[in-house]
Amino acid sequence: MTLSEHARYSWGGDEFLLVEIAPDMSLEANFVANAMAAGLEDRALDGVVDICPANASLLVRFDPDVLSHGELERIVRELEAEVKKAAVQELQTRIIEVPVWYDDPFTSETEQRFREGYHQRPEGTDLDYSAEVNGLANAEEFIRRHHETPWLVSMVGFVAGLPFLFQLTPRERQLEVPKYLSPRTDTPPLTVGIGGCFTAHYSVRGAGGYQMLGIAPAPIFDPEQKLADFADFMVLFRTGDIVKYRPVDEAEYKAIQAEVEAGTYRYKQAPVRFSLAEALADPDAYNRSLLEALDA
Repeated sequence: MTLSEHARYSWGGDEFLLVEIAPDMSLEANFVANAMAAGLEDRALDGVVDICPANASLLVRFDPDVLSHGELERIVRELEAEVKKAAVQELQTRIIEVPVWYDDPFTSETEQRFREGYHQRPEGTDLDYSAEVNGLANAEEFIRRHHETPWLVSMVGFVAGLPFLFQLTPRERQLEVPKYLSPRTDTPPLTVGIGGCFTAHYSVRGAGGYQMLGIAPAPIFDPEQKLADFADFMVLFRTGDIVKYRPVDEAEYKAIQAEVEAGTYRYKQAPVRFSLAEALADPDAYNRSLLEALDA
């Protein structure tokens, strides 16, 4: 591991323990957060109310009348040491294919309402700006770079079911784009956007400051649990999931929407083993193996 020896532990009132694993996001830090969360869930401790892994931290809500502060901290510190010392650092997860209509008319119309005073380049588009700041030839090249490699769900939050995703590629090849100068007051539901090095998949309509890239045809938050992919839980994504975006055109976008309306749509997905060592040692080869799992 390239992390510092010990995480930073702090308390939020009487009911929250915050574990700050690293000051910035990395695959190593996020792996530790997810592995610690999984280990704590496996222990099924009386008194633990909620476990929330994030980009480079872990938040635990607990009932201090059932589980003492000292006992919880002792257990979580043991987990931290176990995860960092493990000879094999792996997580069992899944890879999910997510269709996206890039450069769609819905996000294009919205971004034109929020240019002057909101955006760094009022005269252009979010995709054009994203390509420019990454030194790419045009929006088409940016779109290709966005969907050709998989993304890791590093945390879920902000609003119900919204995932933040980290690109599984060496840092020097990661896409990075500044957020809007001032947040929009409107973002279409199921918008796929990028801010900093993170992709965000907006689960519902609302405010937002990420550059808008396109829109997805299928829900990622289904409170009524109408679709089979939401039978167990109303939120699609879990931390540690791996996502492969797949570009679609208007015709396929509408066809998938029709399947959603009929209640028959299923996300294409497959179980995978995420190995931190393999992902760091040869990212391109490892990404190919992940994508092959979708087609197996």
